[in-house]
Amino acid sequence: MEHSGFLIEAVIFMAAAVIAVPIATRLGLGSVLGYLLAGVAIGPSALGLVGDASDEMHVAEFGVALMLFLIGLELQPKKLWKMRGAILGTGSAQLLFSAAAIAGLVLAFSGMDWRSSVAIGLILALSSTAIVLQSLSEKGLLKSQGGRAAFAVLLFQDIAVIPILALLPLLAGTAASPHESGLSGWYYASAVIGTMLAFIFAGRYLLGPLLRLMAGSQVRELFTVSALLIVFAAAAVMTWLDLSPALGTFLAGVLLAESEFRHELEADIQPFKGLLLGLFFIAVGASLNFSLIADNPLVLIGLALALVLVKFTVLFVLARSLRMSKGEDWLFALSLAQAGEFGFVLVAFSTQLQVLSADIGNLLVAQIALTMALTPVLLLVYEQFIQPRFVAGPEVPDNLDTSPPVDSGSPVIIIGYGRFGQIAGRLLNACGFNTTLLERNAEQLDLVRRYGIKAYYGDASREDLLRAAGAQNAKLVILTLSDQAACLEIVAQLQKHFPNVTILARARNRMHQYALMEAGVRYIFRETVDSALTIGEKALELLGLSPIQARRAALKFKQHDQRMLEALFPYWRDESQHIAQTRIYREQLLQALQQDRRDKDLHLDHYWEEAKPEMEKQ
Repeated sequence: MEHSGFLIEAVIFMAAAVIAVPIATRLGLGSVLGYLLAGVAIGPSALGLVGDASDEMHVAEFGVALMLFLIGLELQPKKLWKMRGAILGTGSAQLLFSAAAIAGLVLAFSGMDWRSSVAIGLILALSSTAIVLQSLSEKGLLKSQGGRAAFAVLLFQDIAVIPILALLPLLAGTAASPHESGLSGWYYASAVIGTMLAFIFAGRYLLGPLLRLMAGSQVRELFTVSALLIVFAAAAVMTWLDLSPALGTFLAGVLLAESEFRHELEADIQPFKGLLLGLFFIAVGASLNFSLIADNPLVLIGLALALVLVKFTVLFVLARSLRMSKGEDWLFALSLAQAGEFGFVLVAFSTQLQVLSADIGNLLVAQIALTMALTPVLLLVYEQFIQPRFVAGPEVPDNLDTSPPVDSGSPVIIIGYGRFGQIAGRLLNACGFNTTLLERNAEQLDLVRRYGIKAYYGDASREDLLRAAGAQNAKLVILTLSDQAACLEIVAQLQKHFPNVTILARARNRMHQYALMEAGVRYIFRETVDSALTIGEKALELLGLSPIQARRAALKFKQHDQRMLEALFPYWRDESQHIAQTRIYREQLLQALQQDRRDKDLHLDHYWEEAKPEMEKQ
């Protein structure tokens, strides 16, 4: 059968992903590196289970397009307009400075002419949209300062591919050839402008009615097909014009960002995006030419590391000039220090135009793939070593008052004055108790001071700062930080130097609470328990239970949950035992609540029903 080869390769690709990705994520390496390693393993340079992965690469590039479409759905046009400074300013600076640095080094040390050097500089100045955005999103860093700046740069690079494609024929010393669309000159420019206007018109007046029509058909798969049609049509039009298909799908997403179908589109596209992105990363791994690397291992690995170092240096200097906070500048520089997938296209185009020789083209392809494979490792280094050092303590603005706290005799010290600490502090102040507030987030500190609240900047894990705040005389320390490591460090300092103070601590989840219990903290409050029980209690009322029945069920649940948490504490580091014991206690809770409903206190329920009309009159 002629299609059997395709089916066998599909099985191999999926089996490699199923094996490699869970292992990589279990080891803390992330899914992207898992996909890359899977591609390396099945590629022609390792097990040889698949041959040339170029066909799969073309299909998988739609994963990048789908990812940009979903990102576009999150960005309303107003938000994108607000980002214009970052996109044009930061993006252009990164591309120009990186290209100039790389081209200068190639010209100085390789003996190539200036045309080839400029082409290499432009090709390697681009970064990988697919790997960077997927990795940042997976680690929850996409909305950080460094993540937003990286996204702006990547968006500019996608746009910049267009003029780079136009510039390469000029470097070859030939007139720009007609585009594959069959258009040239002013006709081509008019087609590009017309396409952009058509995108805007379709987004405003055509796509909404089309999606409403599909939704009205009540055929779920038809809506999914419509969503995919929008993405593929946008990519096809941009490809016809020799523009970036990913840019086209991004614009389509932005135009639908204010649609009432935004969330439905996102839910329908997400599975296809994940599948095709995974295929893309596997194809990149399979495309690594290890025979070329084996012939010159030190040279190729050295060049890859040199490229990462040069781009990192340029990006880091740019981040510092933009006054990014410490830690975020590292994230920005490390995340964009690789070459990108558009480099494969530009290398092929450059060798076709004879701007670059075939040997140099093969060398560049190996460099691009190697640096792309290095990116998850660089982000792992950031996550393990740089983020804990810098991000927990943001850069302090020059105008911030960092004078040490003064012991005002307050009986309560609140450490962390975010939304959680503010509520506790306001309650205490309303009841006449003075509090001393310590906050290490400079932006948050500046915000609360605008409202006239006296708070002090500082790292509460320092014994001298705690002493200056009056911990030796305080009755209570309320610890509201969400960072588990920072909480435990502060608890250790308090117990060592101020053993008489009572600690009340916030816990984000059960594991956080177990860690605090192990540290000896007695009063621990999980942040979502009470609000979740309040919602559950109201839901029970709306489902027909009387308010007193709902309240009793919520209280019983809370008491049993607390007993279960304490009983499971000895097993919290043994996952299998913890799971087994949790199942037992959940079954006991279910039985207790069912028994309570059967044996409910009829007298109290009857009393409530009699008292309710009188209460409603008051």
